[in-house]
Amino acid sequence: MLLRAALGGGRFLWGSRAGGPLRQGGINYEKPYHHPLYPQQYLRWRQLPRAQHSVISDVASHSRVTVPSVPNAVTDRAVGRWLLICTGTVAGAVVLGGVTRLTESGLSMVDWHLVREMKPPRTQQEWEAEFQKYQQFPEFKILNHDMTLAEFKFIWYMEYSHRMWGRLVGLAYILPAAYFWRKGYLNRSLKGRVLALCGLVCFQGLLGWYMVKSGLEEKPDSHDIPRVSQYRLAAHLGSALVLYCYSLWTGLSLLLPHHKLPETRQLLHLRRFAHGTAGLIFITALSGAFVAGLDAGLVYNSFPKMGERWIPDDLLAFSPILKNIFENPTTVQFDHRILGISSVTAITGLYLLSRKIPLPHRTRMAMASLLAVAYLQVTLGISTLLLYVPTPVAATHQSGSLVLLSVALWLIHELRRVPK
Repeated sequence: MLLRAALGGGRFLWGSRAGGPLRQGGINYEKPYHHPLYPQQYLRWRQLPRAQHSVISDVASHSRVTVPSVPNAVTDRAVGRWLLICTGTVAGAVVLGGVTRLTESGLSMVDWHLVREMKPPRTQQEWEAEFQKYQQFPEFKILNHDMTLAEFKFIWYMEYSHRMWGRLVGLAYILPAAYFWRKGYLNRSLKGRVLALCGLVCFQGLLGWYMVKSGLEEKPDSHDIPRVSQYRLAAHLGSALVLYCYSLWTGLSLLLPHHKLPETRQLLHLRRFAHGTAGLIFITALSGAFVAGLDAGLVYNSFPKMGERWIPDDLLAFSPILKNIFENPTTVQFDHRILGISSVTAITGLYLLSRKIPLPHRTRMAMASLLAVAYLQVTLGISTLLLYVPTPVAATHQSGSLVLLSVALWLIHELRRVPK
């Protein structure tokens, strides 16, 4: 603006080198006979102090370097795709963590080092040293006292894979975040979200080790088999689900255009119903952590009844009563059944309600997908129970909870209000 005022509103393009002649379309404005507006605007330029010429030339010559990129549709797509890739890595970590728990491999690595443990044992001597460390802890003494070195290697590699994948997740978030931040791809809102996501990733890693420590502690008064605390396992899974949902939602917001839906009373009810259903799906998935933590899937392997009864006798065997919800395997399985049945019932009702409302094609696809995945997930859950929790079926059931939660988020995203 300073230059424009000095030149009486004329438009100018600068040379590429600092201190070079002022040019427009190949014309050298330092020479009066090249100036198209000579003599009026040329004289105004020449009358400026020489120091001001230098300042203007320096600003212009460096303007292309110092001005950061401005977020736009192209940069939003790049950031959105990156966040969806991050969401996929979190899903992989959750699935791998579930398999690690199902194979009872989570306590095989008895210490935690951010960098040093990235190198696995190579020689026979290193493996024997690692096995000896494991033998000092309750899981080997009580449960695996007859384990061979070959069997130990299997569970060790399962836990190792889970930990290395967790580090990959951290790098997938932090390194691209730093790049996009530096390139100016993130607006103020996105910067806050990305910082929150990177913080959640770091917190998740620390929480994972805090969970593992609970299974390595000596418990003289307990006659149960060594396992991690179901409370810490639920916290670990819960934080992973929050990270997953937040990443997925932010990615979808950057990639999918808004639908301009008419704000009718029916749509408002459908939107609220969808939010409540998604919350119920999240709670059901989280309750699965207590089922896994207490091996509650092995106490009653029948359906729809639990044994010979609809309500088992030992449902409230612990005192105080509230303790049963989180520590009694029978109650934990019973609650998970009720939550699962409630979720699929709510999804069915949501689908029937949506049939009465005119919705865009993509929204109807999300609704139909949610219904299909819900019934598939219930089928997998019942199969897991009746087959006494085989690892492949149980792992697929755990993965199905993530798919169901993802489709529920997609539906909510389709139904969201268009910002004014």
